[in-house]
Amino acid sequence: MKTKKITAAIFLILIMFFGFISEVKAISEQTLRIKDITHVKGIRENQVVGYGLVVGLQNTGDNSRHTQMTSQQMLLALGTVIDQSNYIQKGTSAAVIVTANIPPFAKEGDKIDVTVSAMADAKSLAGGVLVQTQLRAPNGEIVAVAQGPVTVGGIRASQGGASASKGVTTTGRVPNGGIVERDILSTIGDETSLTLLLDKADYTMASRISKTISTRVAPAQALDGGAVKVTIPQRYRNDRVTFLSLIENQVVGAISEKAKVVVNERTGTIVIGGNTKLMPAAIAHGGITITIQTQNEVVQPNPLAQGQTAIQQNAAIQITEKQGSLIEMEANSSLSDLVSALNNIGVTPLDLIAILQALSSAGSLQAEIEVI
Repeated sequence: MKTKKITAAIFLILIMFFGFISEVKAISEQTLRIKDITHVKGIRENQVVGYGLVVGLQNTGDNSRHTQMTSQQMLLALGTVIDQSNYIQKGTSAAVIVTANIPPFAKEGDKIDVTVSAMADAKSLAGGVLVQTQLRAPNGEIVAVAQGPVTVGGIRASQGGASASKGVTTTGRVPNGGIVERDILSTIGDETSLTLLLDKADYTMASRISKTISTRVAPAQALDGGAVKVTIPQRYRNDRVTFLSLIENQVVGAISEKAKVVVNERTGTIVIGGNTKLMPAAIAHGGITITIQTQNEVVQPNPLAQGQTAIQQNAAIQITEKQGSLIEMEANSSLSDLVSALNNIGVTPLDLIAILQALSSAGSLQAEIEVI
């Protein structure tokens, strides 16, 4: 009898061991290219910004005094004399901030998209044209210029004092409206090395990247969980593009991500990582629904009274409480177990957020909760 118990225990251990090996093997079979998870230190986009004017609006521009003054200065620069800025009709133009991101290695003459955003009380930029605007880097240097018709994703209509809008009409884009005025110089590493930065810091992945590069391309060392330093061989010192091409196309094994639950309380969206585990827990769920309906009634005064017409609000409040449900979760319950159990008792996303936060506070949820 004792021998049978020992044999059964050994058999159980072997099953758990081979199950763990199978899980590790499944993860290791997934591969990622280094170019998809890293970027080179120092190679980045450059942000530029400028102040401009959108003209040609159909009475949807702003009424700012500053916009009139800007229009006067622009016309003076073009050789037109206007004595006073208030001679320029309001509503046909709008002051805007123009922003853009210039990609690394951009060359003189390259075209980029720009974003145009109203500054004052403009109602819509639809149908407007951005007048040539200088875009400056943080050091004040002019890097690009922008001009062209503004495309707006939203719609706005007004008639008889009433108006309706859908989407954002005070922000738009000028596709290929920016032109780079000078080359963007970017240095790839220093004299003897370059540094790869992980898009998502992880000690295990940094170690795997450094070992893969050291084995197949050149000596490399993981500096921390987010950076890997690679020594450039002598034959590639003057051909770093080819060297980077060799590195970025190497593949490394994927890793098991840290258990995490991402919660968006504004939209009720919940994303639960596949490695999420639960310690033994009991969840009590009692649903409460509150419905508030408001009906507005117009109250007229008596014919001989000196009163005024008023609006009276009648609110009806109804509270419905459902019978609570009780479910039990076993130790090391997986994501599918958790979702299935909560779906069985009809938990809504907002209720699920509260339950997950309570489980985390109780120490049952073995995952990090990130609220965005």
